[in-house]
Amino acid sequence: MSLAESDRELVVEELGREPTPAEAALFENLWSEHCAYRSSRPLLSAFESEGEQVVVGPGDDAAVVALPNGEDAESDAETYITLGIESHNHPSYVDPFDGAATGVGGIVRDTMSMGAYPIALADSLYFGEFDREHSKYLFEGVVEGISHYGNCIGVPTVAGSVDFHPDYEGNPLVNVACVGLTDEDRLVTAEAQEPGNKLVLVGNATGRDGLGGASFASEDLSEDAETEDRPAVQVGDPYAEKLLIEANEQLIEEGLIESARDLGAAGLGGASSEMVAKGGLGAHIELERVHQREPNMNALEILLAESQERMCYEVEPENVDRVREIAERFDLGCSVIGEVTDGNYVATFEGETVVDVDAYFLGEGAPMNDLESEEPAQPETDLPDADLEEAFETVVSSPNTASKRWVYRQYDHEVGVRTSVGPGDDAAIVAVREAGQGLAISSGAAPNWTDVAPYEGARAVALENATNVAAKGATPHAAVDCLNGGNPEKPGVYGGFEGIVDGLADMCATLETPVVGGNVSLYNDSAAGPIPPTPTLALVGTKDGYDAPPLSVTSADGELLLIGDVGLESGDVRLGGSEYLAQFGGSDRFPALPDGSAAFVETLASVADADATLATHDVSHGGLAVSLAEMVTPEAGLEVSIPVPDGTAGAAGALFHEQPGRALVQTTDPGEVREAFEGVAPVVSLGSATTDGRLGISVADDTIETDAATIADYRSTIDVELE
Repeated sequence: MSLAESDRELVVEELGREPTPAEAALFENLWSEHCAYRSSRPLLSAFESEGEQVVVGPGDDAAVVALPNGEDAESDAETYITLGIESHNHPSYVDPFDGAATGVGGIVRDTMSMGAYPIALADSLYFGEFDREHSKYLFEGVVEGISHYGNCIGVPTVAGSVDFHPDYEGNPLVNVACVGLTDEDRLVTAEAQEPGNKLVLVGNATGRDGLGGASFASEDLSEDAETEDRPAVQVGDPYAEKLLIEANEQLIEEGLIESARDLGAAGLGGASSEMVAKGGLGAHIELERVHQREPNMNALEILLAESQERMCYEVEPENVDRVREIAERFDLGCSVIGEVTDGNYVATFEGETVVDVDAYFLGEGAPMNDLESEEPAQPETDLPDADLEEAFETVVSSPNTASKRWVYRQYDHEVGVRTSVGPGDDAAIVAVREAGQGLAISSGAAPNWTDVAPYEGARAVALENATNVAAKGATPHAAVDCLNGGNPEKPGVYGGFEGIVDGLADMCATLETPVVGGNVSLYNDSAAGPIPPTPTLALVGTKDGYDAPPLSVTSADGELLLIGDVGLESGDVRLGGSEYLAQFGGSDRFPALPDGSAAFVETLASVADADATLATHDVSHGGLAVSLAEMVTPEAGLEVSIPVPDGTAGAAGALFHEQPGRALVQTTDPGEVREAFEGVAPVVSLGSATTDGRLGISVADDTIETDAATIADYRSTIDVELE
């Protein structure tokens, strides 16, 4: 760890002296890209984060959003949910199991620090090409780490996504979102309240793991990162986290906490200084009071270690003994490490002052970077000429579009008895009975899309996540994002990052969905090159009740309708960003997005809940080919005919283009659906369901004939390879 010379000059000017070694290390971590958002903060004002449902917006450990009360609400009082998302990208490359596991632990503690109980997780994962052994090693380790930690703490992982792309080979991404449950009486923030209140550290003992984790996350991965940077990766203990969750719940229920912050990036120094800075206050911390698990730790190690399963609480002096009693009851360490003051942020060690700085300057004084950007070039149209039947099998069996059952079967997605619709569907639904609401959750990005068109691809990511929840009958309520990019000092990389920020912000504003919080992860760059700009969005929607139409056809009744395909309507079908091009080569522009996206999403949610609706499914990755294949079951098949518009893409374009904002609806009342979407989106009848589990697709002069069993074999790519 070393403080950049330009930053050192600013610190010296502010302090009027040279910083101590501990101060220099603290500034280096808290002014890192990971903590200070020096390259991204100027861009984030693009997001609309306000709304009548927003209780706490960006800037705290997690956002807080009020839910509407449904007919079956258990109380007339408002119910709040918390939303948060974090990345643990670099650590998951160095140590996939512990890196991913501690990412789960961190976002859960962010949830707890708002006075909320964690009720659901969503993981969005990105790896290099699936046929690379190193990619599979990282994939298996990350999934094992997430499942181990989430299952042990009893928080269900209900949603998420997995994508493979060659540019993640040297730098995978692990983005994890968490939803928590709280209310007005339980709500706590990370803003210190009153001088004289005690700062109490509760949880695991502090060791030397994770030293410099914030600065490690703010630089490119080197070729020897797996060995050289191992000390920067934290080691998790999910059983201690479970005890901490329950202890935190007791502390909140008894009203013993004035403010709270979990210990994540920059450890105790980061959590305690940020807490008092938000309140315009200071602190005096005696580092030797911190309970430690390793001998002879020095001040800097105690201050910056990122040991897991620890919380920092502000507690009124008269409540300290009760907090200690609760910690002991749950077999957790507890140290009164100092108190809130109205002066500087001061840390002492064995009587010697090692830090004495203004807390606000420490947290907010980092200068923003002024970086050059280059707008990405538009791709030319150069389409392959693949056999349609071969292309169908190849695209449906691609690891990107194949079943992710191997992943989610390792997660306990029903613990907590709230999961109504689990992973494997367009969106999960979690029952929030307190408000009588089904909370639909969708999370993910689309690296093929944003690689070819950062701005339009990011708009498409937001629309696809909104379509996912609408297909289950829910309307978008709020979202959080995890913005992942490469080295921002490269103009082309920064231009792509600007594109995903603006695209995500624009579509979320169009959908009237506030982006209430998030995370930025830059310097995802390695010897293999930068990652694609990757805007993970975790979006939640609400609906009365907890039921939803299935994704698959279950009977031979009704008609199958395609909603929203503007390419078929206009005749301008584009294959840019598609899995078809990823498999067969070539290039094309990204498809045009539909006008009136908000009306489409709202109408789809209403139609999905109609009595005549039998099944609904989003159309996106892999195009109609994959969506139709996913709908077929051994009990019921589909016989469809897809119109082919004029244009260069031909039959392949109609079957494989990936314009978002489309859905398939099986209904016994097609007239009602057409009436609902009149003036909103085009509606095309594709055909009907059958009783034999067969899928028949006619596209111009081409015909594809297959069945549910064959499709299941195609879609088992990951299962077959890893089981």
